[in-house]
Amino acid sequence: MTDFENAPIQKPAWWRRLFGFLFRPSTRLSVLLLLGIGLGSAAVIGTQVAVHATSTNEFCIGCHEMNTPLVEYQDTIHYKNRSGVRTGCADCHNPHGYPEKLWVKAISGAKDIYGHYVGIIDTPAKFEARRLHMATSEQARMRKNDSAECRHCHDFKAMNPDKQKPFARKEHERAITQRLSCIECHKGIAHTEP
Repeated sequence: MTDFENAPIQKPAWWRRLFGFLFRPSTRLSVLLLLGIGLGSAAVIGTQVAVHATSTNEFCIGCHEMNTPLVEYQDTIHYKNRSGVRTGCADCHNPHGYPEKLWVKAISGAKDIYGHYVGIIDTPAKFEARRLHMATSEQARMRKNDSAECRHCHDFKAMNPDKQKPFARKEHERAITQRLSCIECHKGIAHTEP
């Protein structure tokens, strides 16, 4: 016998074994992998479809409690203006980035469902009684995120101060230098201020 025949068999390096395992055909792993990819894709697509469907104005005003804010919103520049650009409920009341958008929609949706079935704001009188609380809560949320929903469309860098009225120009310059949130000055822009 030669030394070659008596030599111990060496195991391939760990990375070779790993790549061999990953690239070796396996019926069991292939089915699980395809199932995982399919379920993951369905979850992502389903989430996007649900977020889109629940972000429309039609969905938001589906509950009769939203008739009061709808009428107020329809009298604002965000609804009808010279350029025809219209924002919706979700544009102002939901973050635009993920994952915070999903989190806020889940929490606010749960609160809205609870409020609907308990009857917290189911009449115009109850809505008016809670208006200050709702406005204060929403304004605090907007201060906390530096009016990110407003800044999604309104960017100081894109503004042309020469086309603004002198008062607006002065106030926007002050807002930039003092790093003010939009909601500091623009309260009640889409709904009646309490």
